[in-house]
Amino acid sequence: MRVIFTCGGTAGHVNPALALAGYMKERDPSAQILFVGAERGLERDLVAHTEYPFRTVNVSSFWRSFKPKAIRHNLVSVRNLLFAEREANAILDDFKPDLIVGTGGYASYPIVRYGAKRGIPTAVHESNAIPGLTTTQLEPYAQRIMVGFEDCRQHYRHPDKVVVTGTPVRGDFFAKTKQEAKHALGVDDGRPLIVSFWGSLGAGQMNRMMTEFLALEAAHEPFHHIHGVGSISWETTQAELRSRGVDPAAHPSLDVREYIYNMADVMRAADLVLSRAGASTLAELTALGVPAILVPSPNVTNHHQEKNANLLGDHGAALVLAEEGLDGKRLFTAAAGILRDEDKREEMAKNMASLGVRDATQRIYQTVLSMF
Repeated sequence: MRVIFTCGGTAGHVNPALALAGYMKERDPSAQILFVGAERGLERDLVAHTEYPFRTVNVSSFWRSFKPKAIRHNLVSVRNLLFAEREANAILDDFKPDLIVGTGGYASYPIVRYGAKRGIPTAVHESNAIPGLTTTQLEPYAQRIMVGFEDCRQHYRHPDKVVVTGTPVRGDFFAKTKQEAKHALGVDDGRPLIVSFWGSLGAGQMNRMMTEFLALEAAHEPFHHIHGVGSISWETTQAELRSRGVDPAAHPSLDVREYIYNMADVMRAADLVLSRAGASTLAELTALGVPAILVPSPNVTNHHQEKNANLLGDHGAALVLAEEGLDGKRLFTAAAGILRDEDKREEMAKNMASLGVRDATQRIYQTVLSMF
C-alpha cells in the first residue's frame, strides 16, 4: 500500500499522523509512506527525525480578520493555493497513492482535495473538539472524518461521514501502572502529585502565576509538584522564585524543570494536571483518566482551546478557568480544593476516563482500511 500523510501547523496535527504511520509499518513493512506539508511548517522538523520522506506544497494560512495586514496576507494565501494545486498534482502523479490521510492544518488541504477529485480514498482526522477551517473546507471531499469525541459529531454537515476514533496517545503512557510511575518518580509517600505545564516553549503569564503558586506550596509542601517551565521563561521564573524567597532545591517536593522529558511517567503518576487545552493534551488526559484544571490559551485561532476545554468541563472531567483575572493564589486554592476532596477527585477521574480512547491508533487504522 502507498499512503500519503498530509498535515502541519502544530505537533497536535503531526503526531497522530506519525502514530498511524508507525502502526501501518508494523503491520505491513512493505507499505510505502510519504509525508506532505508546508515548506516552513513545524511538520518538516518533526518528520525529519523519522525514516519517512517529506515533500512540500506552497501553501499558507488564512487569517480571520479584515484588517489591512490580514487582507494582504490572505491575498498571498489565495495566490499560493494556485501554485499548491499544481504542486499537489505533481506529487500525486509521482507517488501514485492508494490512500491519503490528512490530520489537520492548512498544509493538508491541497493533497486531500485534489486526491479526492481523482477518486483516491481520502480521510481526515480532526483532533480539536470543533473542526478547524481546513477540516470544514475538506468535509465535502473526504470520505471519512475521524474525531476525538462523540460530542464532536454535531459540528459537521455530514454526520454520516463522522467516525469517533479518538486521538492517538503514545504507547509509553501506558507502560506503567499509576503506582509504578509514582514509585519511579519517588512520589509514593501518600501525598498527591500535581503536574503543571503551559506549552513546550512555556507561557510567560502562566509561569508568573506559578511562582506565586509554588511559594504558597513551599510554606507547607502539602503536595508533590512537578512543573515544566519551558525554555523561554526558565531564567525569569528562577529569578521570580528567588525574589519570593523560594529555592526549589530546599523543597524536595517542588520539582521545577525547564522541560519535562519523561512526560509519560509524569502524566501517568499525576493526580491533577494544570495545563492549556491543546488537543494532544486532552487525548492524554482522557486516556489516562487524570483530573485537570485547564486554562485555555486566549491566543489560539478560532478559540479552539476554549472549545476543547469546555467539552471536558461540560462532562465534569475538568475545571476550566479563564486566564483573564486569574492569579496564582486562586489557582492554588482551586487545585488544593480538588486534591483535598477525594470524592470530587475520583468523580473527575471517572468522568475523564469515560471520554478516553486508548486504542485510537487502531481505530483510525481500521477506519481507513474500511474505505477499500
